[in-house]
Amino acid sequence: MSQSSFFKISPISLADLSRQTGAKVPDGVEGPAGDIVLSAASPLEDAVAGSLSFIDNPKYARFLEGTKAAAVFCQERYADKLPAGCVALIHEQPYRAYARALHLLYPTAARPEPVTGETGISPSAHVAQAVSLEEDVVIEAGAIIGRGAAIGRGSHILANAVIGQGVQIGRHTTIGAGASVLNAYVGDRVIIHPGARIGQDGFGFAMGPGGHDKVPQIGRVIVQDHVEIGANTTIDRGSNRDTVIGEGTKIDNQVQIGHNVMIGRHCIIVGLAGIAGSATLEDYVVIAGQVGVGGHTRVGMGAQIGGGAGTHTDIDAGAKVIGYPAMPVKDWVKLNMKLKALVSGKGAGRGGDGKNE
Repeated sequence: MSQSSFFKISPISLADLSRQTGAKVPDGVEGPAGDIVLSAASPLEDAVAGSLSFIDNPKYARFLEGTKAAAVFCQERYADKLPAGCVALIHEQPYRAYARALHLLYPTAARPEPVTGETGISPSAHVAQAVSLEEDVVIEAGAIIGRGAAIGRGSHILANAVIGQGVQIGRHTTIGAGASVLNAYVGDRVIIHPGARIGQDGFGFAMGPGGHDKVPQIGRVIVQDHVEIGANTTIDRGSNRDTVIGEGTKIDNQVQIGHNVMIGRHCIIVGLAGIAGSATLEDYVVIAGQVGVGGHTRVGMGAQIGGGAGTHTDIDAGAKVIGYPAMPVKDWVKLNMKLKALVSGKGAGRGGDGKNE
């Protein structure tokens, strides 16, 4: 391998980094520490001279004493565990500070870059009539922009992406390579990763003994500002109302979101989750990987659903549930302890093997 990263790095002094992230340096940045230049970001155990790292999980504390990083974001309790020559950047939320630092060190990494490196409108793109394009739009080779679509200032439509007729894309939004956006309005500073499918038919059929009649899906998808949608995620348009993805929500790869789903602001939905039609997620909900949320149910504000869980009823605001069917975490722990005891014979009691009688 000839390069450690595909992204251009912008070195930054420790003094500037401290100011821009709000991290504190025990001895201040006026002395020699402030002149240190950081030119890479690495895990603690892989860091080299000039690297920036962080610790947010105590499981990795064993790597602190041996790290070769030049500086580490950490809470104050870890500062004296760093080796000589490694500067502690003290912050109450080290991972958030590190995320901010990555934006500074690798300014192009947060937004998918054009695949072909083209600027403007590629001669190999197809742009239909009556399309509205604001300034600084990039449309790469193979992309298709349908009649009457509108694309806002600074947005990028990457190679082979498809924007359907009448679709509106906001400003500084990126539509990844091979993605398709149909029957949708997409807000500002949205990222839709490669292969995502937005606005296709919802799965609607009127079932009967003589066969299943297709129900035309006449709604839209509304994607609000600052949303991120992962690769190969599918979001169906509404059947008779809109499917809505709320502001600031982040959706992982390979997530299925059915028709009429309403997702609130700043939700997190992890890979392989499925949200069935007409479900509602209120603001700040967290859905872990491989979760199934039943149709026509409501997940209350701030609720968290653990990995692999299945929900069939409403979940209260602030609840933390897991399991199938989903139950409060403390109940799930108790249940599994009892099951373990039964399997081991320690809790057999009457009808068991008699070892404990």
